[in-house]
Amino acid sequence: MDLRNIAIIAHVDHGKTTLVDGLLKQSGTLRENRGGETNERVMDFNDQERERGITITAKNTAVTWNGVRINIVDTPGHSDFGSEVERVLRMVDGVLLLVDAAEGPMPQTRFVLRKSLELGLKALVCINKIDRKDARPKEVLNEIFDLFVSLGANDDQLDFPVIYAAARLGWAIDDLEQEAEEGKDLNPLFRFIVKHVPIHTSDPTQPLQLQVATLAHSPFLGRIAIGRIYAGSIKRGMQAVVCRPDGFREPFRVVQLMTFKGLERIDCDEASAGDIIALAGAGSSTVGDTICAAGSPIALPAIPIDPPTLSMTFSPNSSPFAGKEGKFVTSRQIKDRLERELLANVGLKVEQGSTIEAFVVSGRGTLHLSVLIESMRREGFELSVSPPQVIQRTNERGQIEEPIEEVAIDCAEDYSGSVIEKLNQRGGELRDLMASQDGHVRMRWYCPSQGLIGYRSEFLTDTRGTGTIMHMFDHYAVTKGKTRMRKSGVLIVQDDGDTITYSLNTLQERGQLYVAPGEKVYHGQIIGLHSRENDLVVNPSKVKKLTNIRSAGNDENIFLTPPRVFTLEEALEFIGPDELVEVTPKSIRLRKRYLDHNDRKRFDKSSASS
Repeated sequence: MDLRNIAIIAHVDHGKTTLVDGLLKQSGTLRENRGGETNERVMDFNDQERERGITITAKNTAVTWNGVRINIVDTPGHSDFGSEVERVLRMVDGVLLLVDAAEGPMPQTRFVLRKSLELGLKALVCINKIDRKDARPKEVLNEIFDLFVSLGANDDQLDFPVIYAAARLGWAIDDLEQEAEEGKDLNPLFRFIVKHVPIHTSDPTQPLQLQVATLAHSPFLGRIAIGRIYAGSIKRGMQAVVCRPDGFREPFRVVQLMTFKGLERIDCDEASAGDIIALAGAGSSTVGDTICAAGSPIALPAIPIDPPTLSMTFSPNSSPFAGKEGKFVTSRQIKDRLERELLANVGLKVEQGSTIEAFVVSGRGTLHLSVLIESMRREGFELSVSPPQVIQRTNERGQIEEPIEEVAIDCAEDYSGSVIEKLNQRGGELRDLMASQDGHVRMRWYCPSQGLIGYRSEFLTDTRGTGTIMHMFDHYAVTKGKTRMRKSGVLIVQDDGDTITYSLNTLQERGQLYVAPGEKVYHGQIIGLHSRENDLVVNPSKVKKLTNIRSAGNDENIFLTPPRVFTLEEALEFIGPDELVEVTPKSIRLRKRYLDHNDRKRFDKSSASS
């Protein structure tokens, strides 16, 4: 069968998943309003992907167009999920780079494209959203070429083919001179893919070699291994063996074999070299393992994965509210859940913490780990999470190195001075600044990962919520020492109780509040940001003493500023070294590591002396 394998790569929100939706619909693979659904962003399966508007895990699908089977992999666009990208790129023969016609190449475009070029994949370029009023496709094309050059693309890769599209409207055109009316569908894009994606060169006559790239799970079939057949063929009922480079071997019998069609996995009896398939019942196979013919157990090289750059400590919830909102609250349950996550999430690393109940979880960034934490809380887990810490390393000269990130910022020119000042204080180095005609500036920085922790909320405040900031790991460099972090103290609850309007009215003069009236709070909980550098212990449950002169009715004139509500990522980046985030299925609370005020004083003294 005529076959093409392609991955679609793009920066966050450049239209990648929308384009895949269009290909599914216009190929007839996915019927309009199938099952009464609107089919918007059908490739984003889980709730977090739909809520966040990003692709978290790679998805496999396939369409048939004019007798050609096209296997499509929808890849994550965020560098925090780079381990997903690295694995799935090995299953394809070409990549379709999708770039916004207005924004142009962004940092995460650079990340995924670099991985593709290093693997020697053929890159096709699609400039999307050319229907935007601020579209500048010709300038963006030049920027893409400069990006390829900066990434060391060879002459063949630099001679990339280009097509233009409006994925939201469901059409594509071969060149900008065409009238938009001629591009009412995506057929030009189908022709483009079939023409330019190389045909696989895998040999079906050799012994079977299938490398697992991702894992799925079914309540009926259990673990499902998904990967590409690099050589030979596989049949239902044949004897096979799971192989690893370290010599591990596990024989099994192929029980169920599936290929992809649209959003479904379809049973099949046989698949051959070049195809991407799903396999149920493949023993304990995991990402990177090779499934071979029983008589020729030769493992393929392991898939290299970039190491984690950031870690957090997970431990059971130890606050006075522990066990009131969740089902899974013990360290054993947390450990079991983390071990299950390791089976498929190869970018994750879990180690024993300083106590038997604590686990150090390392990943590619705050977003990578917060997605895991959010999944756990939705499943009913309660846990305490420490602030993120960057993972340093020692080079050959004995020098300590820290991760450096490339930062792209787009903001109004009026706010650029504040942004430059803040990032300079956090150890950043400005590499490029470009002003646009619409009064905006685009900046490119290199900044230590540690310096970026907690900066996003500060950036949004400085730009009045109008700026955009994206960053991704770039390289390691010799550490410059501690960078400036949060400079304000916090408001800490003195005693357990319920918050009172009268008390909160007094406290809002001391800083910004994070709680509303009528909320239950406990001693050691953080309920606000102090306007000064020191922490302040307060009593939000204090009631007004009533006398002949002071009556309860005067409270009707109290006006409270709405409290700030933290997202999980904001809470993780806000807390300081002696603070934790309490995560439950219903709440996200900030607290001190030591709840008792006397314990906290002793800890502060010991820290100061050391």
